[in-house]
Amino acid sequence: MSLGAAEDDSGTEIHLPADIDWEMLDKSKFFFLGAALFSGVSGMLYPMVVLKTRKQVITKDVSCVKLAVSILRSEGCRGFYRGFGTSLVGTIPARSLYMGALEMTKSNVGCVTVKMGFSEAKAAAIANAAAGVSAAMAAQLVWTPIDVVSQRLMVQGGNSAVRYNGGVDAFRKIIRTDGVRGLYRGFGISILTYAPCNAVWWTAYSMGHRAVWGGIGCYYLKKEGDGGGVGGGGVGFTPDSKAIVAVQGLSAAMASGFSAVITMPLDTIKTRLQVLDGEGSNGRLSIGQTVKNLVKEGGLSACYRGLGPRWASMSLSATTMITTYEFLKRLSTKNQDCHI
Repeated sequence: MSLGAAEDDSGTEIHLPADIDWEMLDKSKFFFLGAALFSGVSGMLYPMVVLKTRKQVITKDVSCVKLAVSILRSEGCRGFYRGFGTSLVGTIPARSLYMGALEMTKSNVGCVTVKMGFSEAKAAAIANAAAGVSAAMAAQLVWTPIDVVSQRLMVQGGNSAVRYNGGVDAFRKIIRTDGVRGLYRGFGISILTYAPCNAVWWTAYSMGHRAVWGGIGCYYLKKEGDGGGVGGGGVGFTPDSKAIVAVQGLSAAMASGFSAVITMPLDTIKTRLQVLDGEGSNGRLSIGQTVKNLVKEGGLSACYRGLGPRWASMSLSATTMITTYEFLKRLSTKNQDCHI
């Protein structure tokens, strides 16, 4: 894969490893290794998810530091891993659905958009946006019930008065009280949250990745020009694996910050719908009631409670996930001549 510096006529080319599409992957290795790698990453970042969830459901704004100290004092380190077992069980099938839908959609839509005459940059952006939406919708079929159970376990000892003795007990009590619908509470708002979030993230990542490499290409062009060592022909270089990983991580962090700010209010509403009970029929909160409560508690700022932990979690998660993901794809190629 070659990128021209800033998509101009400079002649500078950055020679990156070839993209790996769906047809090139050993599917069994891809899903097996992916489950193991992403489970480890999820474990490292889980405490931030707990902090974000608790901040979203409390009625008064409390700083992350105070909340973290409170959890540590009253519940110990285990408080930061409430619901992690349940979350981990759901990670494997959810990630498998996510990665499968992502790669299939990206590959198919990418081919179609190129055939339609779109430029490489536009085709990549469209394919990434479509892939993000389809991956989020597929994963939510598994992830919403896991989210409902794990988030209720997360807030125990915090805002929730209901006590669950682990994930299985929570699952049984929710089924007994609300039926299967209880496990899919907030499914609609989850789709409305994660589908655009993923579309924004993958599009921003694709554009950011290209922009960063374009900037690097311009820098090298200027450097070669100042040195006077280039005459006439095109300038090109091949970055090493460390540079590739660094650019992937930076692009992922930029995309995460952008998508976190845009979708934070929807995520707060979704979390409250899944965790809190209301005064309506069957004790369920409606979206309208949830929005009214947030307005009373602080307006727009209440919708952004937990933005700090979510931003940090998404950035760290995305940075590690995208580098792990690209590494995983290269480990899982059928053609072992593909080097990292």
